[in-house]
Amino acid sequence: MNETTMNWDDFRLFLAVAREGGLAAAEQVTGKSAPTLGRRMLALERRLGKELFDRTPRGYVLTEQGQQLLAQVMLLEEEIQPVVSDATSNKTRRVKISAGTWVTQLLCERAEELKGEIPTLLQFISADHILDIGHREAVIGIRNSRPEQTTLAGRSIGRIKFAVYATDESVSTWARVIGSTPSALWVEKNASAEHVIEVTHPRNAYDLAASGVARAVLPTFIGRATALRQISEEITELEHIQWLVTHHEDRQRPEVRQTIDLIYAILKSLDS
Repeated sequence: MNETTMNWDDFRLFLAVAREGGLAAAEQVTGKSAPTLGRRMLALERRLGKELFDRTPRGYVLTEQGQQLLAQVMLLEEEIQPVVSDATSNKTRRVKISAGTWVTQLLCERAEELKGEIPTLLQFISADHILDIGHREAVIGIRNSRPEQTTLAGRSIGRIKFAVYATDESVSTWARVIGSTPSALWVEKNASAEHVIEVTHPRNAYDLAASGVARAVLPTFIGRATALRQISEEITELEHIQWLVTHHEDRQRPEVRQTIDLIYAILKSLDS
């Protein structure tokens, strides 16, 4: 059949919609959104020059041409599926996780807890700017705000709090991170210019505080895990809710779903 020259993924999605009888049910099977499946089926019909479905209020019903294609594709599936299964059964799947400095540090420290039943290669990307999940710069992002793009799915984790830390309250010099993160801007606003040491990385602010040279603004989950003293009240204007963000087409992939659940368990404990 000439149709076999097309991408097998087209036919895989066609099979799901045909077998499930609609987009919503096929969404659960494929991990693709209903709008995406609808567009893919329409594009397939146009490429084949065939009307494959009657679109009814109750779902997608195969036409006679659709039934003919279904029979052909099921035969094709019997030939392809063993090859696909052999190629993927032992494959370790990569999941790229983007987060800020401190959350990345925490996840690295507790990486053992991120091992699940599905073999997964974790790649941590420490970045204080937002990576483009839509273009797959990362698969999972831990962010300070709810995603606004319709293609992204978000899961609220809990609140992250900040305070000032130092070895002693007598330390008056501030460690100021050069950048535009909320904590960096807060220090820029509240620290006296003549009593500041600037650094380019948040970890160096901690290093200055740990050496007794300066005070630094840190997330409380980091500060509590050190020998530093909390020398201020929690900074309410820096407090925010964390969100686990991923692309809606990726979130049902087993290795992504597993990693999301494991990260959620770790970060949710910080809010307790």
